[in-house]
Formats: sequence, C-alpha cells, structure tokens
Amino acid sequence: MPQTYTLSDFDFHLPEALIAQHPAPERSASRLLDGRCNPFVDRTFKDLPSLLRAGDLLVFNDTQVVKARLFGEKPTGGKLELLVERVLTDHEVVAHMKVSKKPPVGTVLHMAGGDNLGGFHATLLGRWPNENGQLFRFQFSDEPHTLMQQHGHMPLPPYIERHQNTADAQHESDADKAQDEARYQTVFAKHPGAAAAPTAALHFDQGVLDGLAARGVNTASVTLHVGAGTFQPVKTENLSEHRMHSEWYNIPAATVQALADCRARGGRVVAVGTTSVRTLESWARSGQTQGDTQIFITPGFEFQVVDVLITNFHLPKSTLLMLVSAFVGFDPMHALYRHAIAQNYRFFSYGDAMLLEKKFS
Repeated sequence: MPQTYTLSDFDFHLPEALIAQHPAPERSASRLLDGRCNPFVDRTFKDLPSLLRAGDLLVFNDTQVVKARLFGEKPTGGKLELLVERVLTDHEVVAHMKVSKKPPVGTVLHMAGGDNLGGFHATLLGRWPNENGQLFRFQFSDEPHTLMQQHGHMPLPPYIERHQNTADAQHESDADKAQDEARYQTVFAKHPGAAAAPTAALHFDQGVLDGLAARGVNTASVTLHVGAGTFQPVKTENLSEHRMHSEWYNIPAATVQALADCRARGGRVVAVGTTSVRTLESWARSGQTQGDTQIFITPGFEFQVVDVLITNFHLPKSTLLMLVSAFVGFDPMHALYRHAIAQNYRFFSYGDAMLLEKKFS
C-alpha cells in the first residue's frame, strides 16, 4: 500500500540568506546539483550539455512573462494593486486584487494615474471563474498587453524583497528594474501571458544552447502561462483537499512529433522546469494538446512522458516540492535539499538548479 504524506512532510528549514534576491552575474554561471548519482555532484550549469546524450529531447516552456503588476486607486483615493493572471479578450482580464477594502462591482478604478494623467481605467466586472472565485474580472480601457507594457511592473515573487510594498514598487531603482526585465525572462520567451517565470529555464543562454546542439541534443517547446498561484501556499494538511490553480497550456504539433521521434530513437525526454512537466503529463492524461490544467503531482504519481528533470530549488510545503518528491522519491528529495543547504546553494526563482532522473519502482 503506497505511503500517504501530509503537508508537514514537505517542510524543511531554509536559512533566509540562501534565498536569491538577484540572479547570478551570467545565466549559465549558476550552480547545478547533479542528483542522478550517489554521492551527489556539485557542478555549474555550463556543464549541462556534457551531462545529456545525443538523441535526448529537451522541452522548454516558451511562455513570456508580462508586466502584470499594475498600481492604481479607487474613486475614493484608496490605493490598490492588480496582478493580471490571464487575458480573456482584447479588453478583459482576470487578476488578483490587493486592496484594503474590495470595491463593489461596477467600480471604475484609476490605474497608473488614470486617464487624465496618461494612465487608464479598469472596471470591476465581478469575481472569476464564478461568484465564489478568488480572482476578479476587469474590463480595461485599452488592449491589456499594450497597457501592461506601458504601465506595468515585472511580477516578481513575494520572496524577492527589494520592493514588495506599493510605494517602493512604483519607485524601484532603475538598475533593479532593468535587471529584472532582462533576467526574469528566458532567452527564448515567445508567447506573452505568464505572471511568473518558468525559472529553471532562466539558466539557459546561447552558449549552453549551442553546446546542446553540438552534443546532438534536440529541443522542442510547449507553452504554459505560469500563474501567480504557483506561489500560493498549500494550506491543508491533507494534500487531497488542496485544489490547484488553473493554467492554460499548448503543445504544438511539431512538439508532439518531436516527442514521438525521441521515443522511437530511444532518447530521453528532459523537461526544463516543473511547468514543462505539468504540461506534458497533463497532455498524457487528457489527450488534449491545448486547454487548462489543474494537475497536482504528488508522491505515487505515474509519470508517462518525462524521464529527466531540470528544476530550481523550491519553497517548503510547496506543490513544486511535492512534484520533485514524486519524481525522484521522498527520501532522495530531502537528501538533495539537505545537501543543497549544507553547500549553500541559492534557492528559488533567481537561485541555482538541479538535474534529476526519474525513479523507477
């Protein structure tokens, strides 16, 4: 009978000093913990091409992070913050709303100074996806992606502390802003729509990509628009009671063919990040190459597509940590994290990475 785990089983003590607040000077200068061997081997990310085989297929998430964090105020003058989670139409969006008191439906919010000061307005239409939803639907006065590009801020995770309140975030330093706009984005980002970066892919630069090609490693892309819900903590001790946030994904026909070709030649499917894993395994279960997924991967999950995983180090008690545990095993996962902490690896979005191979039962 498979073991049942609770939320507390995925807790660990992480020294605050190990939470990366800025990226490494170069993308591929990050460290890479090779967790495929015993004992583990400490490497750098530039070593990755030499660790894969000719014929392997590396699958990236090519989503593009948008400047989804917007600031404004209610007609009463009260300050608020929107974090756009999804663009529904050419004027409607779904967003998280951070405000002291929620305004009533129909309220017109003055964003980025409002229309008279070069900003725009947003009308609150109601909750989403239903009247009990935790998100809100808004109608913007212009095309959302255009407005976010003009007035938005990069939606950095809550554990990056340099500008987490409204006043600071609107007056962040030019150096921090330029760095985040360049580095909290992959070099192959193509399809705008994410409220968070697929962080394992942040380590790739052209040198690593060239090295992979020279090695004979193939590449393909999927798209999953990462939502801010990826940072929401699991609150139920019983994991079966947790409900995952919904994210939109797409797997192009060329990628479906590349996956079939990889299997035919005996290559391995190497997922870059947990978002690529969730996309590929959602497709394996549903047969749908496009749609919404709420897949929740915990120990006992049977992986059907992914053989190797490149991933960053995740938050305690997070769904991402549970996915890693499902992939390599519960005890090996904790051993990896103990090693990473002892060796001062950098954690979370701007942190280091590890290379993992699927456990076999």
